[in-house]
Amino acid sequence: MRRAARIVSTVACIVALAGAVLLVPTIWGKPWSIDHFYARVFIELLLRHPMLLTQLRVLEPYGIRSHNRELDDFSVAAQRAEAGEIRKNLALLRSYDRTEQSADQLFSTEVLDYYLALSADGEPFLLHDYPLNQLEGIQVALPDFLLNVHPMHDARDAEDYLARLAATGAAIDQAIDGMRVRAAQGVVLPRFVVERVRQQVETFRAGGAAANVLVTGFAGRLAELDGLTQEARDALVDEARAQVETTVLPAWQRLTDLLAELEPTASSEAGAWKHPDGALYYSWALRYHTTTRKSADEIHAIGLREVERLHAELRASLAGEGFDTTDLGATLRALQSDARFLYPDTDAGRSQVLADYQAILDDAAPRLPALFGRLPQAPMRVERVPAFKEKGAPGAYYMPPPLDGSKPGIFYANLRSIREIPKLGMRTLSYHEAIPGHHLQIAIAQELPDLPIFRRVVPFTAFVEGWALYAERLALETGFHPTGYDRIGALVAEVFRATRLVVDTGIHAQRWTREQAIEYMLGSTGMPETDVVAEIERYIVSPGQACAYKVGQLTILELRERAQQALGPRFDLRAFHDVVLGSGALPLELLERQIDAWIGRQR
Repeated sequence: MRRAARIVSTVACIVALAGAVLLVPTIWGKPWSIDHFYARVFIELLLRHPMLLTQLRVLEPYGIRSHNRELDDFSVAAQRAEAGEIRKNLALLRSYDRTEQSADQLFSTEVLDYYLALSADGEPFLLHDYPLNQLEGIQVALPDFLLNVHPMHDARDAEDYLARLAATGAAIDQAIDGMRVRAAQGVVLPRFVVERVRQQVETFRAGGAAANVLVTGFAGRLAELDGLTQEARDALVDEARAQVETTVLPAWQRLTDLLAELEPTASSEAGAWKHPDGALYYSWALRYHTTTRKSADEIHAIGLREVERLHAELRASLAGEGFDTTDLGATLRALQSDARFLYPDTDAGRSQVLADYQAILDDAAPRLPALFGRLPQAPMRVERVPAFKEKGAPGAYYMPPPLDGSKPGIFYANLRSIREIPKLGMRTLSYHEAIPGHHLQIAIAQELPDLPIFRRVVPFTAFVEGWALYAERLALETGFHPTGYDRIGALVAEVFRATRLVVDTGIHAQRWTREQAIEYMLGSTGMPETDVVAEIERYIVSPGQACAYKVGQLTILELRERAQQALGPRFDLRAFHDVVLGSGALPLELLERQIDAWIGRQR
């Protein structure tokens, strides 16, 4: 028995030693395996961002939930530390011998190298952004996260919510300090951003703690929980009210004070060119979002050509329905405000909008197997953009499902103004945000079993948004639109994306004013002015992002045409789509290599 015990003990020591040999470098040094390095980079990212960890829900299946009590570090010091980690990881990645990697590992290495190098190139512009902005600034991002991302399944989740409420004051102060650092370096807010953020802050503070959405929303979620007594629910709501009273609302008051401090130096100039090294910053922003080397002038020219082409298609379609197209912008504006295509401006009308979006998706789902060999398992649903953020939010957006499958993907529709939701545009918006657009692409990427986890979630904007815009075109080409008006709606949506190329580069490279960009988009798209203003102001605070859509779509269309020309009758559209979606999001130049390799294999 003693001999057997010694053998067991010896084996245990060997196993422990072997584990240490593998574990120590994986955590603190250079991992032995490139696969372990991929995992470590991803884990380090998540540990620095507990809010992302909550969103992805990769640890909850293992019973690990402590991160759900924490908020991200929004300080300038944390941003700089993360930039340093990116540089360190890039150097470590490049120290691995690529000749020893398998083909799959080598491709993953190239994807990670591209992402880290692109991020590292942006380090000089680390503080060129606006932590306070009307689109996704901390004053709307934190409440949105707490209400729509933070889990609420049991009493522990409720306690974690309260802990995060208690941490909001520190997070807001970090953002305030960051704004002051930026202002000292010459990165000043546009005046309209000050005004929009002030409106959002005042709306959030109105009514006091008891009526605050962080209290009422919390109470509503608690009411749906089983296993809690009414007394326990009341105590939790009382604690939330106290936290909002003593921590949250004073922090939002400090935001108001900051805005008053920044207002005298706020700028009427909209473009990134006004920042220190602004032209270099915008050039990097275009490269970051489009994953191409296209210059602002090239992208501007592409936009003008696409607008002209799509206007010709629109004129033909409108003429077919009996419209005069002499003044295309006026015709489109009249069409989109036609009472035939609008819902009642009531609660019932808004409920019907959501129901009709869902009906469009229910109609699209059975059509997908003819176009795709691989389909996502994750479900999805349509919800309204939360009222507290809808004024500054885009017309729609998509929230992916967490990796543990605990929630569906969500297509958020902005119902701030019924006049912004003409029926003829609802189909193509649904196809963009849900299926066959964002939900199909992102959920498939998350479900790919053989990819390193970082490749299932890495955010290459041109691929993700390019695919969604390609999905709009695919739906138009394959009969998803039952009427001529639906087709017009699809073309209006696409000319809107083409117009983005013109106005984004116009604002940030050609020094267009905000008003000049608004005027151009109104004439080009015929969209309601409130919608156009929100869009232009979005592009101002997020330079280059709006260019990713069309650049990505045109690349996918060009690759499809290349494959069709090369393969002739052997071209299989389903197989092409599966190759495009089968590697997760990619930089466009790596996607091109994937498609060329696939063409070669088919030959």
